[in-house]
Amino acid sequence: MNCFSFLSCKQPHQVDELNEVTSGIQGVNFYSYKELRVATDDFSPVNKIGEGGFGPVYKAKLKNGNMAAIKVLSAKSHQGVREFLTEIQVISDIEHENLVKLYGCCAEGSHRILVYNYLENNSLAHCLLGEGHSSIQFNWGTRRRICTGVARGFAYLHEEVSPHIIHRDIKASNILLDRDLTPKISDFGLAKMIPPEATHVSTRVAGTIGYLAPEYAIRGQVTRKSDVYSYGVLLIEIVTGRSNRNTRLPPEEQFLLERTWQLYEKNELEALIDTSLNGDFDIEEACKFLKIGLLCTQDSLKLRPSMSTVVKMLTGETSINGSNITKPGLISDFMDINNKKPPKTKPDEVNDLYNFISSETENFDSSGLTSGQTTQATMTFTSLYDRSI
Repeated sequence: MNCFSFLSCKQPHQVDELNEVTSGIQGVNFYSYKELRVATDDFSPVNKIGEGGFGPVYKAKLKNGNMAAIKVLSAKSHQGVREFLTEIQVISDIEHENLVKLYGCCAEGSHRILVYNYLENNSLAHCLLGEGHSSIQFNWGTRRRICTGVARGFAYLHEEVSPHIIHRDIKASNILLDRDLTPKISDFGLAKMIPPEATHVSTRVAGTIGYLAPEYAIRGQVTRKSDVYSYGVLLIEIVTGRSNRNTRLPPEEQFLLERTWQLYEKNELEALIDTSLNGDFDIEEACKFLKIGLLCTQDSLKLRPSMSTVVKMLTGETSINGSNITKPGLISDFMDINNKKPPKTKPDEVNDLYNFISSETENFDSSGLTSGQTTQATMTFTSLYDRSI
């Protein structure tokens, strides 16, 4: 008996929505809640391997012997049936080396659970950026493969899948690593499919501060180029081995993207490269990756490359020589626009802005929007931007 035999606890419209979507899903298993309880030893804390934006994640052993990651939607989460079904819809129909694999789901009673393939090495945030204790050595070759693999995954979502998919929550904690450190893009709960005639999606802001593109953070207009911006921030994080914001550093160095721009202007990008590499890397290639990160985060959408072009730049198929790198869209500029202040914003004012955005977002969603956290949104489709974006 599958999990959709137990829907009496849901409202009728929720049941109809679940049935309508799941009836067309192929290749996805439906698990009972009892089966998943057994697989996780009754959701034992020992098996808890993470805490996502919408709830905990557990390691599990399924009846067929496969190891799995069980993503449980928290009862306190604001993710509803729409977001749950979005994740199923988006990921069930696509397959790529750099995307997580959905095994199945459960929506029994009030439970909403997704079952993914288990990835042994957790996330980039956990292993590389210091959120957890890891013995993994990320040499330059490994970082190169991760940067390129993630870019290939997003190029697939943006350009090869129809309708195109905007992820909307690209960040280090959503890039998982398998046994061989192959990167896998995860967490599609905020993803949006772009209808054929639409050029962008207008939506209440969702995502993670530090990765949000300016046009999205300010106007709620998200395109594939918004994902490109977020990828650019992630790319710089991987090369430097540090998160996009670190309050333990001196104020002028706390915001990674701003610091990258400052050093680019001084022609001193090599100062940002992760010291844990101990000099064992191609300095020219590492600086090229940082420049690609700056290209991806340009303030103007039309100046940002597509993800397929990013892949070619990373692999050397396309040169970045001659590319006009202008000042990226920076968090400090949000304050300049909203408060009409002079262009120069002090570091402590930028820190205040993070708190300001967080508090303002709570007016829309009580889950808040803070650095490292995710909020959700509703959306409508519009057609104002260049169709190539």
